[in-house]
Amino acid sequence: MYDAPMFGLSPRAQILLTALLFSTGGAAIKAATLSSWQIASFRSGLAAIVLMLGARHLRGFSRTTLLVGVAYAATLTSFVMANRLTTAANSVFLQATAPLYIALVGPWVLGEFMRRRDLPLVFAIAIGIVMLFLGRQDDSLTAPDRAMGNLIGVFSGCCWALTVIGLRWVEKREPGGTGGPARAAAITGNVIACVACLPFALPVSNISLHDGLVVGYLGIFQIGLAYLLLTRAIRHVPAVDASLLLLAEPAFSPLWAWLFHNESPGGWPLAGGALILGSATWKTWQDARRAGSSA
Repeated sequence: MYDAPMFGLSPRAQILLTALLFSTGGAAIKAATLSSWQIASFRSGLAAIVLMLGARHLRGFSRTTLLVGVAYAATLTSFVMANRLTTAANSVFLQATAPLYIALVGPWVLGEFMRRRDLPLVFAIAIGIVMLFLGRQDDSLTAPDRAMGNLIGVFSGCCWALTVIGLRWVEKREPGGTGGPARAAAITGNVIACVACLPFALPVSNISLHDGLVVGYLGIFQIGLAYLLLTRAIRHVPAVDASLLLLAEPAFSPLWAWLFHNESPGGWPLAGGALILGSATWKTWQDARRAGSSA
């Protein structure tokens, strides 16, 4: 059954809007004066509420979705912390390295083994990661500790890979592919992130209108609305097309940080990010060609 389009947008337009909303996370996180714990907790709390209100049926919750939710909560929290310490570009590029970890872990969890033709992608992403750590690592107002932020970014990329593997695992176990477990995992992950970060976020002595608007945007739109758009549209768009459209997130994230914070990640990180994105785009395009020729 086809879900009613949100805002009258086609499924592909919904996925592109999802990627654009995701891409604003880095710049918005840097715009708040709250601590990383406060941003992570309050953002996820609002997102969980939006996801629950937007779900037609709250179903698919299980011990397996709880495990995926833990990985997703770690992704959400570590991404905020990485963004507050390093550049928005490095944060999102390091999260985009998830295919490398999926290729290494996938055979044991999903039974999906890496093909020989995927080896160049793995090597390219590995080289891209190294390039993200090269060049001058001068700290700045928006990136006060790049080295630590990059390390947390690597951890965030690993957590995102586990989240993707987990989502694929629970969806493969569900007949019919309704997307219920994926939504349940997203809600669970946001609830866990909110609750786990809350003790470190308190007490809250004063929240300015500016911080309230920023956190409200992050929770309601950048995570909540974006994920509702994605879950409604993803079943109606081929996986290859969806993957290409979602690459708009790492492509636009450095642009928003530069426009709003005048943040420059440097030549080496940009080159490494371009290598990672280019490799992912090339693989997605090649997979589409092979799928088309075998149809």
